[in-house]
Amino acid sequence: MKSFGSKPWILPQPVLIIGTYDKEGKANAMNAAWGGQWDMHEIMISLGSHQTTENLTANPEFTVTFATADTLVAADYVGITSGRNTPDKMERTGWTIEKAPNVNAPVFKDFPMTMECRVKEKIDESETGYYLVAEIVNILCHEEYLGEDGNPDVESMDLITYDPIHHTYIRLGTTEGKAFSDGKEIK
Repeated sequence: MKSFGSKPWILPQPVLIIGTYDKEGKANAMNAAWGGQWDMHEIMISLGSHQTTENLTANPEFTVTFATADTLVAADYVGITSGRNTPDKMERTGWTIEKAPNVNAPVFKDFPMTMECRVKEKIDESETGYYLVAEIVNILCHEEYLGEDGNPDVESMDLITYDPIHHTYIRLGTTEGKAFSDGKEIK
């Protein structure tokens, strides 16, 4: 095996789009890869210093959605463009934006599923950022992405993952097995 030392290569990495309002109520979005489920009703995201972190200081509510193959270009754009320097950042994405029903944050309607969240804790906060722990208040999903069982159908969403090794996005594939079930074959 070849050794690479310590790298931020946990795989797969989500492509999370975080939606916030600034203190004037203007929508902003950023792309974040370093996040995941923290507990049954909480998520964690590692955030640097961004317009988003400023917005979360003024208003501790936000949305998180998951980038798809269709939203890839604009999702990457909100990750490489600062809301601090580009006043028309959101207009350039072409996304349809509306206020979330349960938190004071924007919903980007171009994405299949959105989590409405509220900041619970900021860990190791400094001028360079912090680890954000947030409560999941509600999950919204477009009906066209619901399966026969009435729950979100992740496979139909055409989600992408970030490849931190090659700095690319990879489309997630098809269902290959059943969790908490297929391993029983070995018992």
